[in-house]
Amino acid sequence: MTKDQITLVKNSWRILRDVDHALIGNVFYTKLFFDHPKLEKMFPEDMGQQYLKVVDMLSTIVARLGTAYEMNEEIKALAQRHVGYGVRPEHYQYLKTALLWTIEKGLGTDWNEKIREAWSACYDMISGIMIEASKQVQYK
Repeated sequence: MTKDQITLVKNSWRILRDVDHALIGNVFYTKLFFDHPKLEKMFPEDMGQQYLKVVDMLSTIVARLGTAYEMNEEIKALAQRHVGYGVRPEHYQYLKTALLWTIEKGLGTDWNEKIREAWSACYDMISGIMIEASKQVQYK
């Protein structure tokens, strides 16, 4: 990611972080499950805590952008836990689509191509680390 992309991600997240985290999580997972209904069985029936977890994780990642190497071990551990939940490498693209869509809807008229590219680069960086780390774990 470039410095400009990091700035775009951080600035756009500032707009969204004041939105109710449950709402952001709900929109994200609604999009994900609408596009890929089979994934819903991987999640708890009561998604309230999951909504908060995904937004908290995004907040942590965004806050640490620019020093992502400091997060590498945390991101790798997260990826390895997700293998146990049934997450496979191909699922990361599904999540990316839902995330970008959610951010686009949340930003409304503030959304533009440069922000899309910045968030895409951010997601690709993090998911790349996660996919590599997940290869170290035996898939079920």
